[in-house]
Amino acid sequence: MRIKTKLIHGGRNATYFGDETTGAVNVPVFLSSTFKQDGPGKHRGFEYSRTANPTRAALEALIADLEEGHRGFAFASGMAAMTTVMMLFEKGDHIIVGDDVYGGTYRLMTRVLSGFGLEVTFVDVSTGQVQHGLEGEQPLTEGAPSDDMREMDPLATLAAALQPNTRAVMIETPTNPLLRIVDIAAVASFCRQHGLLLIVDNTFMTPYWQRPLELGADIVIHSATKYLSGHSDIVAGLVVVRDEALAERLHFLQNATGGILAPHDAYLLIRGIRTLSLRMEAHEHNAATIAHFLTEREDIRRVYYPGLATHPGHAVMRKQSRGFGGIVSFEVESGEQAGQIARAMKLFTLAESLGAVESLISIPARMTHASIPEERRKTLGITDGLIRLSVGIEDVDDLLSDLAQALETTRTRSSTIER
Repeated sequence: MRIKTKLIHGGRNATYFGDETTGAVNVPVFLSSTFKQDGPGKHRGFEYSRTANPTRAALEALIADLEEGHRGFAFASGMAAMTTVMMLFEKGDHIIVGDDVYGGTYRLMTRVLSGFGLEVTFVDVSTGQVQHGLEGEQPLTEGAPSDDMREMDPLATLAAALQPNTRAVMIETPTNPLLRIVDIAAVASFCRQHGLLLIVDNTFMTPYWQRPLELGADIVIHSATKYLSGHSDIVAGLVVVRDEALAERLHFLQNATGGILAPHDAYLLIRGIRTLSLRMEAHEHNAATIAHFLTEREDIRRVYYPGLATHPGHAVMRKQSRGFGGIVSFEVESGEQAGQIARAMKLFTLAESLGAVESLISIPARMTHASIPEERRKTLGITDGLIRLSVGIEDVDDLLSDLAQALETTRTRSSTIER
């Protein structure tokens, strides 16, 4: 099946005991904590809802189908999914992580997992021309921004970070919030050569645009709260693995730690996924239009969108993804101006999260990435004036008008203050 058809019909062969008596076309919500057994230890596939629930099983089968993976797992949040995946590793293991990641991921790695003896090195593995610090400043693997632009070999930075106890590489692509692009196939090849697992956060792209397992990744993670749900009404996380051995290990951890998704949320997530193709195409169309609009304005310092031909990762993105997504980041002069723009918006809602049908605006330095120390943010290039837009599916002309009036309002205020 092609992806649009699979979104509607995927996962339907799952053993979730659909309603055979009524012929219901939707997966029922099984609000049962336990299930009758035919004899001691003889159940019909379900015994206790922490271990497995029919509605959650249908969702897990659906995401496995969409990502072309062996098995899927549903969790109570994206961070619960990430935490459970990290439990695959042991004290003293070392993980290489892409440096431009969601603030919650950075917090988990540096302030939680480090306490359990997991070692982490953050490395810039993005492709194309990127900014790096000059000699004597931050090391290359820290991805320090400066005016010194040079070609970077992402595999060289991985090799430099490699240690005898390295067990995995974890990346986002596009990254959050600077939308850098990582060559998944190249990193997967590196991981195979060195016996490492490759974990990819595919939240921004979803399997509609990008399927990392097909490019060699071992584990895919989603904050399903975002595009997969698409309606700002649930919090959820999903994981897909490529083989049975990983599936068995992860299911043991899912059951043992218990951060599972509730049946009703699983039902809502299935419903959201069914319309993913329509929403993702609308998101991308609107985002591309807005990105081009922003590049034409003299009051915008930088625009980050991989769909722009000038984006350093554009060629890799075209190779590994079918689309460019619905997130646009751009930089203005200061944090004060960024705040003024956010407050002046009428259609873009100032809120954390992304991927909903409504357009959202956030200031990463003060919101999604506030948990990252200020010096670290500066090193990465997450300035106070950086704005991230999650472009919704409204009429794009209305969104352009809203953005234009907000920018004009703040420019008028700045001119008045200067006079």
